[in-house]
Parts: sequence; C-alpha cells; structure tokens
Amino acid sequence: MRKFVLALFLCVVSTAMAAPHHSVYDFTLNSIDGKPTSFTQYHGKVLLLVNVASRCGFTPQYTALEALYEKYKDRGLVIVGVPANNFGGQEPGTNAEIKTFCTNKYQVTFPIMSKVSVLGDDKTPLYQFLTDKSANPTIAGEIKWNFTKFLFDRNGKPVARFESAVTPDSPEVVSAVEAALKQ
Repeated sequence: MRKFVLALFLCVVSTAMAAPHHSVYDFTLNSIDGKPTSFTQYHGKVLLLVNVASRCGFTPQYTALEALYEKYKDRGLVIVGVPANNFGGQEPGTNAEIKTFCTNKYQVTFPIMSKVSVLGDDKTPLYQFLTDKSANPTIAGEIKWNFTKFLFDRNGKPVARFESAVTPDSPEVVSAVEAALKQ
C-alpha cells in the first residue's frame, strides 16, 4: 500500500512540475498523413498557423495562403494548415479527403496537419495554449471561425493574430510577415 501511495504521489508531483508551454515549438500535431510532426522543426522559421476548412466561405483563402507561401518560403516562412470541423460542420471530410481537396483544388504545397478541434472541451493542446490569455495576452481569445491566422517569429513567439476576414494577401498580413522575416 505504501508503494502505491508513493507512486501516486510521485505521479502527481511530476505532473504538477511539468514545464508549462512557452512557445509553439512545445507542440506536436499529426501531419495530414498521420505522422507526428513536432513544431520544433520550424525553429528559426516564421510560422503562420491557420485553422482551415474545406466548405467555408473563407476556403478560397487557400489560394492566397499558397501564394504567400510560395513568395516567402525561401526567406523562411512556413504556413501550416490545421483542419478543424468546429464551425458549421465545414470540415467534415477524412484526412485523406482533406489532403486530396487541398492538393487538387488549391494546389497546396505547405504542410497540412490532421484534423483537430480548436474549440470546446476537446480543443487540442496547441489551441488551448494559443487561446490562453495568461500564456498569450496579445493574441489570446477563443477562435471565432475558420481561417483564423496566428503569426510566430523565428523564436516561436506569437507576434500577430488575424481573424478570418483578414485575407493572407492583405497589406496587414504581408507587412507583418515581412517584418517577422527581417528579424
């Protein structure tokens, strides 16, 4: 019984002492093909993270996202699409269907992750971190809709958030990306 209590105590203490998340690099999501993808691989890159959906009024933003990626990828920009079905059931497909849609309809070449939840009780830990006001006071707040964009500097720190209606080719997104790339 003492060993059980000691083991339980150690488990609780180690969980309580776990390091808090400090940057986007602390997270891993599965790629659209189901392979674990650690965001540490993007260290030193400027990262634009976007929750995406295939049947949304904002879905045509894939075109501008791909154009932005193509224009700046050689300077260190990475765009990562994160499919989510939290808003109006607008991403109902399987990962294979999402991959086919992105590739065939929009010729997406930037990384796409497996579908996750970005809102609610089953929100993925990455989005728990992004929306946590104590961890990220300048960008936090619940995700309001598909195609919310988060921009991170080369150190994995969030520098800007753009809501759905702000297109990837808008002057404010382009200037924020260019400023982050210069650092």
